[in-house]
Amino acid sequence: MVLLRPTPPSHPDLPRALAGFEHIKRYWDPSRKLSVAKLLPGEYYISMHGEMITTVLGSCISACIRDRKLGIGGMNHFMLPHSADIKDWGGTSSSARYGSYAMEKLINEILKAGGKRENLEVKAFGGGSMASGVSSVGRKNIAFLHQFLQIEGLRLISEDLGSMYPRKVNFFPDSGRAQVKKLRSIHNNTILERESEYMEQLEAPVQGDIELF
Repeated sequence: MVLLRPTPPSHPDLPRALAGFEHIKRYWDPSRKLSVAKLLPGEYYISMHGEMITTVLGSCISACIRDRKLGIGGMNHFMLPHSADIKDWGGTSSSARYGSYAMEKLINEILKAGGKRENLEVKAFGGGSMASGVSSVGRKNIAFLHQFLQIEGLRLISEDLGSMYPRKVNFFPDSGRAQVKKLRSIHNNTILERESEYMEQLEAPVQGDIELF
């Protein structure tokens, strides 16, 4: 007989995720006293409940977008600008891993939740170049993001893009505050392994301070 472990109950203070985002991993942070949504590559999440959204970026990029008047916003985590660049990564099946899809989906979900396009503001992070031979991936992602925002007429109010380091990013959609900590390179041989495994082993900061954006 196989014994099944019961699913642990959600924290009583964990707000209900908006419809369509129940699959995103969330947990209660007792030190911050708030709910945290943790994004993997190819995921996006929006909130209107005072939550924090966090992710770790290598050559990937996260756009943090919010309605500055209503405090509705979210974050995505995409790996490539377009699916045509799939040859650079060796294959993936998740369309949200591509910036062209991830940006449109995040914006549309914010608007569907009540946000107004004219009130949207954007902060952007990632696009690092951490390994020889794949540095063009980060550059392509940065170029795509800037072009997308220009074409769509969206306001980029701050960014931390490029350089050689991975980043851990925390975003608070209700206030628009973002925290960025640069992290040391890890020992994996390829950028694909780092992004696909969510770079869980990246915990040592390059510097003690967290940059605020």
